[in-house]
Amino acid sequence: MIDAIQVLAQQQSEIFEIVLLSLLVSGSATIFSALIGIPLGAWIGLTTFPGKGVLLRIIYTLMALPPVLAGLLVYLLLSRSGPLGSAEWLFTPNAMIMAQCLLVTPIITGLSAATIAGKEGIIYDHARSLGATRVQAVWTVITESRTGIIAGIMTGFGRAFAEVGAVMLVGGNIRHSTRVLTTAIILETRQGNFEMGVALGIILLILSFIVSSIVLLNAKDFDLGEV
Repeated sequence: MIDAIQVLAQQQSEIFEIVLLSLLVSGSATIFSALIGIPLGAWIGLTTFPGKGVLLRIIYTLMALPPVLAGLLVYLLLSRSGPLGSAEWLFTPNAMIMAQCLLVTPIITGLSAATIAGKEGIIYDHARSLGATRVQAVWTVITESRTGIIAGIMTGFGRAFAEVGAVMLVGGNIRHSTRVLTTAIILETRQGNFEMGVALGIILLILSFIVSSIVLLNAKDFDLGEV
């Protein structure tokens, strides 16, 4: 471990670059997925329509989408012969964000829908009985479901931040370009630098803990502000 710390000190600029890219890619993917998943989950949880059960089963199936399959789909889309090949995003951070969005969006959508559906019956009717408009009642349900929604966002971020198969496939693990913590761990392990791999893994866990703590503290402040 001491050797790994020495290597970390010697390569601190490159490691900082890797950490920054990891946070940028996973953070961007989580934000984009939340912007899609929360409204979609709210709509599914608050409305009844033909095929709702089928749609939910599809979403729950995609929540367990294998990362390599997600990476393959994005790879085919962005390859030169693919429909989005002209964008030239393959082996760039943009491709990595797309792959992670494909993994994270179903998680946030499914958990948001389940949480909102569980709150909808009692809270919506109660809000309407107190004179709230439909929009106000819907917003009340979503607000009261924020704990589950935040849990869904954090679950999605955790999957994105720890993901390796998809980003390796569409990013290529290119030094100074698309190398993130998980792909760097794979590289170091393959080269026999196990201590370095463990050290990078510890950094990944610490960052996950810090991000989770920041989100939960902000959520707690929000709750106190509501009271």
